[in-house]
Amino acid sequence: MGKVQDRQLPPAHPADSHDVLRVHGARENNLKDISVDIPKRRLTVFTGVSGSGKSSLVFSTIAAESQRLINETYSAFVQGFMPTLARPDVDVLEGLTTAIIVDQQRMGSDPRSTVGTATDANAMLRILFSRLGRPHLGPPNAFSFNTAPVRASGAITVERGAAKTVRKTFTRAGGMCPVCEGRGRVSDIDLAELFDDSKSLAQGALSIPGYTSGGWNYRLYAASGFVDPDTPIREYTEKQLQDFLYHEPVRMKIAGINMTYEGLIPRIRSSMLAKDREGMQPHVREFVDRAVTFATCPDCAGTRLNEAARSSRIATRSIADVCAMQISDLAGWIRGIEEPSVAPLLDALGATLDSFTEIGLGYLSLDRASSTLSGGEAQRVKMVRQLGSSLTDVTYVFDEPTTGLHPHDIQRMNDLLLRLRDKGNTVLVVEHKPGIIAVADHVIDLGPGAGTGGGTVCFEGSVAGLRASGTITGRHLDDRASLKAAVRRPTGTLEIRGADTHNLRDVDVDIPLGVLVVVTGVAGSGKSSLVHGSIPPGRGVVSVDQAPIRGSRRSNPATYSGLLEPIRKAFAKANGVKPALFSANSEGACPNCNGAGVVYTDLAMMAGVATTCDECDGKRFDASVLEYRLAGRDISQVLAMSVAEAGSFFGGGEARTPAAHAVLERLADVGLGYLTLGQPLTALSGGERQRLKLATHLADRGGVYVLDEPTAGLHLADIAQLLGLLDRLVDAGKSVIVVEHHQAVMAHADWIIDLGPGAGRDGGRVVFEGTPADLAGARSTLTGEHLAAYVGA
Repeated sequence: MGKVQDRQLPPAHPADSHDVLRVHGARENNLKDISVDIPKRRLTVFTGVSGSGKSSLVFSTIAAESQRLINETYSAFVQGFMPTLARPDVDVLEGLTTAIIVDQQRMGSDPRSTVGTATDANAMLRILFSRLGRPHLGPPNAFSFNTAPVRASGAITVERGAAKTVRKTFTRAGGMCPVCEGRGRVSDIDLAELFDDSKSLAQGALSIPGYTSGGWNYRLYAASGFVDPDTPIREYTEKQLQDFLYHEPVRMKIAGINMTYEGLIPRIRSSMLAKDREGMQPHVREFVDRAVTFATCPDCAGTRLNEAARSSRIATRSIADVCAMQISDLAGWIRGIEEPSVAPLLDALGATLDSFTEIGLGYLSLDRASSTLSGGEAQRVKMVRQLGSSLTDVTYVFDEPTTGLHPHDIQRMNDLLLRLRDKGNTVLVVEHKPGIIAVADHVIDLGPGAGTGGGTVCFEGSVAGLRASGTITGRHLDDRASLKAAVRRPTGTLEIRGADTHNLRDVDVDIPLGVLVVVTGVAGSGKSSLVHGSIPPGRGVVSVDQAPIRGSRRSNPATYSGLLEPIRKAFAKANGVKPALFSANSEGACPNCNGAGVVYTDLAMMAGVATTCDECDGKRFDASVLEYRLAGRDISQVLAMSVAEAGSFFGGGEARTPAAHAVLERLADVGLGYLTLGQPLTALSGGERQRLKLATHLADRGGVYVLDEPTAGLHLADIAQLLGLLDRLVDAGKSVIVVEHHQAVMAHADWIIDLGPGAGRDGGRVVFEGTPADLAGARSTLTGEHLAAYVGA
């Protein structure tokens, strides 16, 4: 008898009703009490001009609350060791799932962090070599450059259940190079940059940041007893100089306090040189660049591994050899290993390496330092971890995943996002590129403007509905730039000969001067290597890279851009007092909140609470300072102005301040006229920070401007303003060189240099030089094909 099936539809299960992520009454940052329903297990793209509130809704509200709720599942004891997260300013958040944030933050500044260590590929390789490598060295740690080999002698009792054994020696295998300590580079310090040996310590001989007379670091040496603080350093005995520069760490009482004394050189190496250069504060980085010379480690040749780890091989290759291979080549090498005993490991490793290629990072190598990755590359490396995950019904949050991607690579990114969605996950993407918006299941457009002019939902629905909506995004979605009828003529050339940085293949190229030059090519083709490796900043070259600007809650556009300095001087001159009074970080600070504007209350394992200061009402300044006026306004009222309003205020009349007006004009030129001068940097979007950085660099004196992807974070409607700014720079006699993928910038260029044809080993050559019209007409490269399609040629 056949199986009987009930033809009636089963009643809806209550669990199936939770198919919407509901946000009601969101007021984080500039959001204006908005409410949205986001479909689960769909790809939703959030659009809007830069600063409209996209990140405030997606990251600061949805993702932040998900993370906070997950943290609350741990015990109070464990929560005490975790960062405390305040609840976002929102009335209702329903239907939240675990949020995994894949952003563009740098992956850490530790010099031992590599692409391999960040993705577990290195860990799997270490296991593989511990099983198959010959000669056999031992456990996987024997191939780790983060683990130093240890051998100890003495009586060590090892308990296993009721059995006890006493071991006379203890060994731990490790692969760390003993010379560079796993960093791959060694440093040589110029002593003349550390101190003036004609002076004594008391006379201020030390010229190291943080070692000024009277400070802790100064007292460590002056009061140690090893040297006389009143004797010039050049008069030290040989033993005194040895103790001063190279003494081993020793615990002792100095100035009545138990402190660890060690020589100046090892102290600088551990406190400054142990960090990656990009992670240093600007003044420390400047000192390190001046005082320290870095070179490849002579012992390990930059592999970070000791001789034993380099000696074990699989089919003639050591672990250092395979980590230096291009990942796409390494995947092929792994597939060539036939060993049944490690078949599951080979499958997992091969799948991870294939994910790199699928995501457009096959040109990288596993030994590439994480700190050298661009923001877009760092984000895609983080994606590699998620592609093989077995988790479903997770919310993935992406911040402009197309950053750093050539138009040719965007379709590949679309496929990956859809793959995550099809596994049953909710995918939320903040994005400006039409190529990503086009594949969205649902679109939420915020605006209509930026800052206080944004924060509302302008549109919710399908992509077709967005096109017909009449919003700023809808109107610009199908924008296409046209090729210039005539291009500028160069005034000279910048010759580059034999460029071989990274994957460049002895490149010779002449970059025209006095015009707008765009250097393009697929990701990993060698664009940044050519431009930044051959045109270093300084000597008339102003370089604006993709490194994010850093700033605390006390930092704001006025402090970062240097605008506050002329404003403080103008107030001081008008009132006959010191400029320091008009700084909330100095003498003018409110004594109750120390100039923060808010008072923080620590609630132990619960989230701390920040409340507006009762004394200054959030204005950050002492009441006496607010009595001083400039053209009828106090300093807090000036910092509450927008850039546009302040431009009029300082442009004429009693408050006329040319230095302040010049800075404000630059901020307006990059489209930041709506920003409030005193708005904390922590509240700015990524695009706003990028433009603030660009505006600040416009003040640098130079004849050549090098810009690395200035369209990052820019809405379609903002591109035209950027192009106008680039034109004004060129028309003022400057040479502008832009590393860029955006077709609108390519079409607007006077000259294009296209690198390729592929990425990594398959790139590094100039495949086209000429005008945009010639590139689009020839269609001889990937860039040419996409540019022709974009302009309709």
